[in-house]
Amino acid sequence: MNWITKIIKAGEKIKTALHKRATKEDIEKSDWTSCCKGPILKKDLENNLWVCPEPECKKHHRIKPKQRFDILFGKNNYEIFKTPIPKDDPLNWTDSKSYKDRLKSARKKTGMDCGMMVVSGILNDFKVTAVASDFDFLGASMAAAEGEAFLYGIQHAIENQTPFICVSAGGGMRMMESLISLSQMTRTTLAINELKKNNLPYIVCITDPTAGGITASYAMLGDIHIAEPGALIAFAGARVIQGTVKEELPEGFQKSEYVEKTGFVDLIVERKDLAEKIGTLLSILLKKNSVISTEENETSENSQSLTKAAS
Repeated sequence: MNWITKIIKAGEKIKTALHKRATKEDIEKSDWTSCCKGPILKKDLENNLWVCPEPECKKHHRIKPKQRFDILFGKNNYEIFKTPIPKDDPLNWTDSKSYKDRLKSARKKTGMDCGMMVVSGILNDFKVTAVASDFDFLGASMAAAEGEAFLYGIQHAIENQTPFICVSAGGGMRMMESLISLSQMTRTTLAINELKKNNLPYIVCITDPTAGGITASYAMLGDIHIAEPGALIAFAGARVIQGTVKEELPEGFQKSEYVEKTGFVDLIVERKDLAEKIGTLLSILLKKNSVISTEENETSENSQSLTKAAS
């Protein structure tokens, strides 16, 4: 091998190194992530509740259930419940990888038994039951285990007479469980009806992304629907809709700001204001706020209070 060949091979190695893309695992282990202006320290994002500090961006990055509950109730200031886990892989599903292996990988990655966490905590002096989904657990898709977790949360709320808060996320029902997964839409809907029969508030905080059967069931059945800025809220994908209606879709279609204009979302609330806003709404819904003074003007004052809270 002469010196020219050595130089060419060295150049090829340098070129390969420069063009090598970081894997998801590399990014997760790194102290850095990316946003509007390129790399940003994860620590800086964490200190800002995982929201981009740039005023023209303010992207709300996806976060874990524990991080959400830390924001709502205070760091580790809540009780996590162990929920029932049905038999894994009831249909013996296998595609490019077995469903059992996918579940094993998701549990190892997230440290959770299923994609939904159920907790109890105190918010604005109110005891609250809450659930939140982890998008890193198979896209926060809904299956039997997640349905059991949701029903466990509803049952706890009814037994303890607490409001119920759902932080939604996910792409829909999990195909690996077929009709078992689809049946969770019915089960969660019936459970919410029981909650409402007990006159307990149900507040939904819709986060990025919330789509498919999740949007078509429990994420749109709340007394109040709050969304984070810029969250994707949809049933079918934008390309599917555009291909069906054969029309150009409006800019920002399916983002929370657009969905609010169409009436499916009541409020858009930044992450830093979420705990205070939900606390105010609970005060109104539970009729423990001083603005509700008499039975005669209850309806009008409720309306005024909700409008004030929204503003």
